[in-house]
Amino acid sequence: MKKVLIPLFSVAALFAFQNASAADAESLLKTKACLACHSVDNKLVGPSYKEVAAKHAGEEGAVATVADHIKNGSSGVYGPIPMPPNAVTEEEATILAEWVLSLQ
Repeated sequence: MKKVLIPLFSVAALFAFQNASAADAESLLKTKACLACHSVDNKLVGPSYKEVAAKHAGEEGAVATVADHIKNGSSGVYGPIPMPPNAVTEEEATILAEWVLSLQ
């Protein structure tokens, strides 16, 4: 019985964590003004989140790269308009980067 319950609880915990991360990311998007320059599907001032996910698909270290761009800003990655640094913690930047990269 234990052999069945342990994997079952592990899978349930994984799904709960993924749902919590998505909810956290959506909350951060609204409170950190990300949506002023970005949208899921269309380019605004900056690239769409799906464009970012496509650019970094299969890239080793993509979460760290995107999280760094979110936290510290970037220039020349998607065109001439620079992305300014954002007032987020490392954890918040990682949550946002993981969510963005999940949009494929």
